[in-house]
Amino acid sequence: MPKHALDVTETVEMLKAVAHAIIAAEPELTDADRNLGDGDHGIGMERGMSAVLEKVSAAEIDTISKAFTTVGMAMMSSMGGASGALFGTMFRSGGKAIENCAILDSACLAELLVAGNEGVMARGGAKPGDKTMIDALAPAAIKAKESIAMPLHEALSDVAVAAEDGRNSSKQLVATMGRAKTLGEKSIGFPDAGACSVAIILRAMADFVA
Repeated sequence: MPKHALDVTETVEMLKAVAHAIIAAEPELTDADRNLGDGDHGIGMERGMSAVLEKVSAAEIDTISKAFTTVGMAMMSSMGGASGALFGTMFRSGGKAIENCAILDSACLAELLVAGNEGVMARGGAKPGDKTMIDALAPAAIKAKESIAMPLHEALSDVAVAAEDGRNSSKQLVATMGRAKTLGEKSIGFPDAGACSVAIILRAMADFVA
């Protein structure tokens, strides 16, 4: 049955499902990064999400906020590099913003994604159009704000589609950040690997609540 909101235990299970989805997508993410960078994004995300599975299984998680901040800290401490810092920031900034959420509903989701997006932009300096993870995360955050009156499963479905559309749109952008910047117009035609990861994360969340 589709879920209108998640309690703490269900949120932790959802985040485990997210981790498994990223781990399974390692070859896809590696290929995406190989087209634009050094090809290590998939392996890094796999390592980070393996650490997430260990951490959330071992930690005493008693709030929605702590579920997300625990994921962020696990990624930061296990991955290193830009991806660890940025994806860790996405989860930690989002988690800190929802300290008053007793359940994960659509309003809480909007706070989570807006704060996560703002945290990543502040830390990495990217903005929409730079061909980074922001090109999937920013439209997802906007859609979440527009969907706060919906049941969680409907809001997350729309949010996941927005992230996937953003990932697809990143193919037509010229990279202006990171290693891909050196490719210039040769970066056109390929999606950003970080945007691919954001889309997978949000699709896994949507599938769980559906």
